[in-house]
Amino acid sequence: MAKTALISVYDKTGVADFAKELSSLGIEIISTSGTASLLQKNGIKVTQVSDLTKHKGILDGRVKTLHPNIFGGILSVRGNKNHSKELQQNKIKNIDIVAVNLYPFEELMNKNAPLKEQIENIDIGGPSLIRAAAKNYKDVIVVVDPVDYALVIEKIKTYKQKNSSLKKANFFDEKFNCHLAAKAFAYTARYDSIINRFFNRLNDIKFPEILNLTFKKSQNLRYGENPHQQAAFYTYFTNESCVGTAKQLHGKELSFNNILDVDSAFELVKDFDKPAAAVIKHTNPSGVASAEKIEDAYKKAHETDPLSAFGCIIALNRNCNIEAARLMKPWFIEAVICPDFDKAALELLKTKKDIRLLETGTIRKCDECFEYKKVNGGLLYQNCSHIVIKEKGMKVVTKRKPTKDEIKDLLFAWVVNKHVKSNSVVFAKDNVTVGIGAGQMSRVDAVKIAVEKSKGRCKGSVMSSDAFFPFRDGVDEAAKAGVTAIIQPGGSIRDKEVIEAANEHNIAMVFTGIRLFRH
Repeated sequence: MAKTALISVYDKTGVADFAKELSSLGIEIISTSGTASLLQKNGIKVTQVSDLTKHKGILDGRVKTLHPNIFGGILSVRGNKNHSKELQQNKIKNIDIVAVNLYPFEELMNKNAPLKEQIENIDIGGPSLIRAAAKNYKDVIVVVDPVDYALVIEKIKTYKQKNSSLKKANFFDEKFNCHLAAKAFAYTARYDSIINRFFNRLNDIKFPEILNLTFKKSQNLRYGENPHQQAAFYTYFTNESCVGTAKQLHGKELSFNNILDVDSAFELVKDFDKPAAAVIKHTNPSGVASAEKIEDAYKKAHETDPLSAFGCIIALNRNCNIEAARLMKPWFIEAVICPDFDKAALELLKTKKDIRLLETGTIRKCDECFEYKKVNGGLLYQNCSHIVIKEKGMKVVTKRKPTKDEIKDLLFAWVVNKHVKSNSVVFAKDNVTVGIGAGQMSRVDAVKIAVEKSKGRCKGSVMSSDAFFPFRDGVDEAAKAGVTAIIQPGGSIRDKEVIEAANEHNIAMVFTGIRLFRH
């Protein structure tokens, strides 16, 4: 009996050539209307699904392939006498190859297409065909990715050369079939996960009882955080400008640690409306600045701590121009990420062989944002910290109110502080960080480190603290360094003591009520 292939695809990339090859190998092609029309235009003989089901389909095409004549042919176990007898009794032929891919539901969902259109693009017959073929992988080849067409043809040709025909029941390499089945189930699982997310949105469910996440491998990495660890980078479909959607223009492949640092850097500069630059080491900023020109922002950010900037990641929220590129040229920089590179800037930076250059396009933010943190045996899941503080959101708690210039610097330091590992403080002056104390076990030590990093430049600066001061010692240390104003959440049982310390030193202090922990 001749072998048959059912082909029904939304993504028609390469499908005509695939069908031609199958047909030339003596395999009968069965297809649904849209795919059948394309194949016939390419001179390929096609049997319509409706000819097998004796039904043209109903409900505006919602029901076409859901029929025993199709699923019986896919699910029958070759060599099972009872199955063979039932197929003969019902005049059903075996289907040996199933090539199916699905309606673009994810694309329409992310484009916020009209609800009716999204619903109609929830594929029903397609996933059922794929799952049936994958379940019966010992006897059926399932193909969901056009990338696999050529490999399937090559395997069939190799088999035919060795066996002279394709008449054997399970005429194919079972191990290869199993590989394609695993790929097929991953494909339908991802599809269902996305639809699940869609219905959670419709029901305004932010934290469902079952959390289904789906990511697609973007690339294998040379190694993980350390050379003895294996790793890969997985992404999900989003319209947001981020490391997951950025395009690499030049340089070595990104490493595991590069990706973490690039993400930290770009997410920081996205929080600024005015031109801003961030210099990142080990996910913490060593310097951040905002200025009227992007090159000035970069220069000031780098000058915050040039020693720590060795081997850094740089993020800009404006295009990298030739002026900024010239400033970067002398330094060892791992990667630069920005919306775009001016032509001259790109040519100049490409003279640095290994530097990784990534463009994101116009900066776009996603309204729906969640963060995940893996722990052994579970996953922590939270919404992103997109809260913005303005002057009206500050509560002055000291005798002295901050000046207008101090308020600008306090707001700047607070934004930077969101992106520094806790416990942390940030010193800033004129929209430039002058000292950063990150990731300390005690807040007073974070202050001392920021003072040391500032190399005397913190005199006349302001300070942001990501959480309240448990004791007055942090304020006392800041006063010694010349800090004039402090922004912090407040909420300590010793707030009164801390405020009194600020008053003693004539420091203006404001509370935000918002903690900025970043673990």
